[in-house]
Amino acid sequence: MNNDRINTEAVKEAHAQKLAVAKELNIPVADLENPYALPAAMPSSADRAVRSFSVDDFAMPTRSQDDWRFTPVERIEEFFNPFEGVDELGFSVSMADGSFIPTQQVQVYQAQMGEHPEEPAGIVSAPNDRASVVEWNASQEATIIDISGELQAPLMVRIHSESDELDALHLVIRVADKAHADVIVEHDGHMRLAEGVEIYTGEDSHISTTFIQEIDDSSKLVGNHRIHVGKAASLRHSVVTLGGDVVRIRMDQDFGGEQGDLNMLGIYFVDPGQHIEHRTMVVHNHPECKSRVIYKGALDGKGAHATWVGNALIQPTAPGTDSYELNRNLVLTPGAIADSEPNLEIENGNIVGAGHASSVGRFDDEELFYLQSRGIPEVEARKLVVRGFFGELIDEIGVPTISEHLMNVIDRRLARGENAEMQAVLEEK
Repeated sequence: MNNDRINTEAVKEAHAQKLAVAKELNIPVADLENPYALPAAMPSSADRAVRSFSVDDFAMPTRSQDDWRFTPVERIEEFFNPFEGVDELGFSVSMADGSFIPTQQVQVYQAQMGEHPEEPAGIVSAPNDRASVVEWNASQEATIIDISGELQAPLMVRIHSESDELDALHLVIRVADKAHADVIVEHDGHMRLAEGVEIYTGEDSHISTTFIQEIDDSSKLVGNHRIHVGKAASLRHSVVTLGGDVVRIRMDQDFGGEQGDLNMLGIYFVDPGQHIEHRTMVVHNHPECKSRVIYKGALDGKGAHATWVGNALIQPTAPGTDSYELNRNLVLTPGAIADSEPNLEIENGNIVGAGHASSVGRFDDEELFYLQSRGIPEVEARKLVVRGFFGELIDEIGVPTISEHLMNVIDRRLARGENAEMQAVLEEK
């Protein structure tokens, strides 16, 4: 009898003894032949999450709750109590290049919502926190965008407001099997908006969605994105937040079959007194799926506060998973605060890879010195460093229509910070 056989017999004998003890004590033990059949003994974050269309099923958010501990709940408490939206939002759908919408490939229509949702509203999942269920019940109708085939130009959705009244919007983007499309959703103006987004992609589809928050400094936006990536489908989901007094966007995702591919990209720029928060939850529930989460932010000024919480869960049903999440924060001036928290739960050992990283740092003095030693003024050197920090990620978003626009907005934000700093110095004198 060779050594391999002796070792195998020893393992089986030890496992049999473990099973006998476990049976006596009623402890679950994994099957050696199928290690993915037995759920984890401890509930995962997905198992613990409440999902419901009823407001009563969710407690009022407080800083003592893990999901809200970084959030200034006192500044957005109006989003936690039932309200009726005033329906004053400007909403339009067009092609980014000015061409006519191909009606055979794109259909836009309304669907009723409520405690008993009718398809297609509520197709991804039920609301998952107090703010999202309040939004659901405040929205009388959902706007549905159905996409099929291959779009030759990006589809542009514009959401505009100049109202201080609390409003709600629910948007559903449904993508057919084998479809190819880019979708851009732009927010601008002044708003207090509770927003729900559902994204459902079909099998073997290839989709890019980019959500841009370019709202004024006194606006508030509390959003919830619920995402379903179809079998063998790829989705690039990008979020760009460049304004707002308080912005909190939570994103929850799962896969609908094996070999799904998800890229979640985020860019944010935070000014003095602003709170910008992004929370991602990636659930690997099918085999051989891949996910990448990359978020980068810059903070400029005293009281600027950014929060990124990245969660990734690899369930027993997801062998062959490849997952990674990254957050980088660049602090431009003293007094800014960045919370960066990556979380990873792994419930099986047969994975390709799983990891995370995060950092919070200031300007690299050596990099600035190098640029200045080449005759570049400090102000321009700072711009170049920030452009380089964001540039690779903006290129990865992969929509030329908005790339240069985003760089120009970032330059304007830097210039605004420099002007404010100069004014403060003059006032001190």
